[in-house]
Amino acid sequence: MTEDKDSTVRSFHFVCIMTFIIGTVIQFSNESKFAVDLSNSGLTQVPKGLPPKTEVLDMSQNYISELHLSDISFFSGLKVLKLSHNRIQNLDISIFKFNSDLEYLDLSHNRLQNVSCHPITNLKHLDFSFNDFDTLPLCKEFGNLTQLNFLGLSATKLQQLDLLPVAHLHLNYILLDLKDYHVKESETESLQILNTKTLHLIFHPNNLFSFQVNILVNALGCLQLTNIKLSNSNCQVLVKFLSELTRGPTLLNFTLNHVETTWKCLVGVFQFLWPRPVEYLNIYNLTMIQSIREEDFTYSETALKALKIEHVTNKVFLFSQTALYRVFSEMNIMRLTISDTPFIHMLCPQATSTFKFLNFSQNVLTDSIFQKCSTLVRLETLILQKNELKDLYKVGFMTKDMTSLETLDVSCNSLEYDRDNRNCTWTGSIVVLNLSSNILTNSVFRCLPPRIKVLDLHNNRIRSIPTDVTSLEALQELNVAFNSLAHLPECGSFSSLSVLTIDYNAISNPSAHFFQSCQNMRSIKAGNNPFQCTCELREFIQSIGQESSEVVEGWPDSYKCDHPESYKGTLLKDFHMSPLSCNTALLIVTIGVTGLVFAVTVTVVCIYFDLSWYLRMVCQWTQTRHRARNINLDELQRTLQFHAFISYSEHDSAWVKNELVPCLEKEDIRICLHERNFVPGKSIVENIINCIEKSYKSIFVLSPNFVQSEWCHYELYFAHHNLFHEGSNNLILILLEPIPQNSIPCKYHKLKALMTQRTYLEWPKEKGKRGLFWANIRAAFNVSLTLTTENDE
Repeated sequence: MTEDKDSTVRSFHFVCIMTFIIGTVIQFSNESKFAVDLSNSGLTQVPKGLPPKTEVLDMSQNYISELHLSDISFFSGLKVLKLSHNRIQNLDISIFKFNSDLEYLDLSHNRLQNVSCHPITNLKHLDFSFNDFDTLPLCKEFGNLTQLNFLGLSATKLQQLDLLPVAHLHLNYILLDLKDYHVKESETESLQILNTKTLHLIFHPNNLFSFQVNILVNALGCLQLTNIKLSNSNCQVLVKFLSELTRGPTLLNFTLNHVETTWKCLVGVFQFLWPRPVEYLNIYNLTMIQSIREEDFTYSETALKALKIEHVTNKVFLFSQTALYRVFSEMNIMRLTISDTPFIHMLCPQATSTFKFLNFSQNVLTDSIFQKCSTLVRLETLILQKNELKDLYKVGFMTKDMTSLETLDVSCNSLEYDRDNRNCTWTGSIVVLNLSSNILTNSVFRCLPPRIKVLDLHNNRIRSIPTDVTSLEALQELNVAFNSLAHLPECGSFSSLSVLTIDYNAISNPSAHFFQSCQNMRSIKAGNNPFQCTCELREFIQSIGQESSEVVEGWPDSYKCDHPESYKGTLLKDFHMSPLSCNTALLIVTIGVTGLVFAVTVTVVCIYFDLSWYLRMVCQWTQTRHRARNINLDELQRTLQFHAFISYSEHDSAWVKNELVPCLEKEDIRICLHERNFVPGKSIVENIINCIEKSYKSIFVLSPNFVQSEWCHYELYFAHHNLFHEGSNNLILILLEPIPQNSIPCKYHKLKALMTQRTYLEWPKEKGKRGLFWANIRAAFNVSLTLTTENDE
């Protein structure tokens, strides 16, 4: 049962590892087709199933203890193999015999004690440092590594001929890990390193420096020592060790990493190196201990050009500041860097200084630095970033006598300027000024050097650039990013401006005339602003889109709409608004023209399709229906025998009998006609009056023939008289044919008045219109009437 459980656990572990490997290979395949990263993966052996075409394999920071030929041999194209920080104890170089392209092999930080050699030829980087070798792990086969550039080794013992197998090689870098080196107090050992440009020795970090080996190097250009712990008693051990290495004229660069020393010993090392050929001295991570007192220092002629000291920890709390600062301020070198230290001040040189470059960044220097200092006349570059400077006026006054100063960096301080009533004093030689990451406002433009060409004001509190600035005609490059500017600057005050960085501000509606104002613009970076995508932005987008991508940096990806919400995130190049919606005058003209065209079109359509006739007929039908609903049926039904009495000329009888009467009687409308319903024996007038009074409506068929009929006029007269007498609306006028007004005799004034005052129905000639005509006729009789007969009376 236990064996099954262990087997299951192992299988699960194997599946997990393979899943991780496959995932890692897939991840790296996106970056490099032949790179596999298995670093820090908990591996205990080289996994199976890796791609045979792998060229870069990183298995560092794992728990691998052994390497076999089968682990590596199938990577025929392997070029880089990283196995640092594992647990490998023994290595047989022959396992790489099938990896003929291998160039980079890192086996540092393992537990190697033995190396079995085998001829390999293409290695350029071989690192055996930080292992458990007693002697340097070199054999004669390494002499064939003619392309080797980097060699890292470690040992606890050194002999003069240890490096003989590679003595003929021209190496760029040798790293010797000597942290476990056993010091022999009774004798001094020697080690001959014939050809290398850089030698890096690493010692134990907690032991006082006691290395007493004479190292002989030909043409050494750079020496690096790491983990140097000094006191006043062993300081001469380091000086003696350096005396042989610095004897030749080729050692130009000397670097100390992680140094713990007294002030007296440090000054002694400076004094030792001063007459030596070293040109560049670098000290990183320096810790000062014990005490700091005034030490004698002779500033003799020196080859040293630059001293750089970075990251100083001072464990001495009470000391003479003059003793500390005077050693550095009086140095007769060209370049001095003291950064990331607790220095609160720096003295002005007593005599005319040779300094051309000073970098005191990341200290705690205040506005008192170099005030009234007239000896830095050769200084060209001064860097004071990340200090405690507060007053821009004092910074300008500081430079008054620095007549050669061209570059000044006072970024990342707390600088302000609020002296509007006082003119700033600057040296006239400054052309590059970095004032970024301060708390400066608009007034800074009234306190700037007169001949400045490059100005960095990014990350301040500037809201606008004054238009009346007159002292910046020489300005060529301006960086005002990360401020609160609402507009692009006009180049009237900056006639030479050619590079502008103004991204991350509050610009919403930049001027479209910017490029016209700034004719010399070679580069502008104005992205990541809250652009308001409205009509006003169209011209700017058009003008900036016409510039090349070399001029407009970040276009189009950094230029996006921020307002309105519907366009938020839209690239400016994809924002479009029609000219019509942005031009009020054009919009009014367009609406007017469109309305006029529509009116003309409607008029033409109405004329062509006689829509006016249809409208009149519909109107008449509606009015007739309305009147019919308002009639008092009880009053009507007392004497009515007919729905309608028709009055017409004999010449129109054919239309009446063939069209009008059949259509009405088909709808159960009772018609009264004179030839059918006049009572014999009665006069014609009496019959006319009788028929009109017994009919609900009186229909008059008007035509030129009707006008010529005397009796028709009588019928119309009585019907009209009945209209006013009864107060009803019982006349229906049908215009069968048009009647010219001048053809109606004057004596028929009643007819003229009716045709003028009352609406009449026109008989349409087109058959398609007749349906609406009949609908209007029927609407006039849309009343439920109970008619009487003569017998009923």
